[in-house]
Amino acid sequence: MAASTIAAFWGIALLLIIVPGPDWAFVLSSGLTSRSVLPAVGGLVLGYSAITVVVAAGVGAIVARSPGLLTGLIITGGLYLMWHGIRTFARPAALPGRAGPAGPASSVSPSRVSTEHGTLARGMGVSALNPKGLLLFLALLPQFTSPNASWPVPAQLAALGLVFMLSCGTFYLCLGSFARNVLFARPAAAHMIIRLSGMAMAVVGAVLLAERLIA
Repeated sequence: MAASTIAAFWGIALLLIIVPGPDWAFVLSSGLTSRSVLPAVGGLVLGYSAITVVVAAGVGAIVARSPGLLTGLIITGGLYLMWHGIRTFARPAALPGRAGPAGPASSVSPSRVSTEHGTLARGMGVSALNPKGLLLFLALLPQFTSPNASWPVPAQLAALGLVFMLSCGTFYLCLGSFARNVLFARPAAAHMIIRLSGMAMAVVGAVLLAERLIA
């Protein structure tokens, strides 16, 4: 696969990643309410990896040719974003403590592990059920593949998906760390950002539903 093709795809993917959307909102809220942003970012990356596998396996083409199935996925994704956004806005989680390495806040308790697993699962839902992310993979990835290339098309799709996931993970780790370092000492601003993040997810979900149902 030509390096120029990968570089061109990376440039477009990076532009799409840095545009605020549901992923941004989820990372910001999780970065402020969790002890680590890793579960949130890991969940997003796992969600996109699942979409990559689906597209590379050829299922994505079947979905793209099935308007009813595609509409069902988009409606499900929109409803999930609305539910998660409203939940985040209505019940913003408390900011975690920052005890030192030997302090009680740093101990690994079952509840903390459960919370991290929940964050990971929600991250997978946000990215895997994000209708715009699904449409992006269905429409964008195939444009950077060639049946005449030395790599088979599924391998090309997998490589492009990996580029997207690495870029996504790096950017959102930086974004989540920035949110924690800058806003953690400002509880009022942090809670406002959490509520705005939830509202943003709900609005995006509602807009996607309206576009699909009205069209």
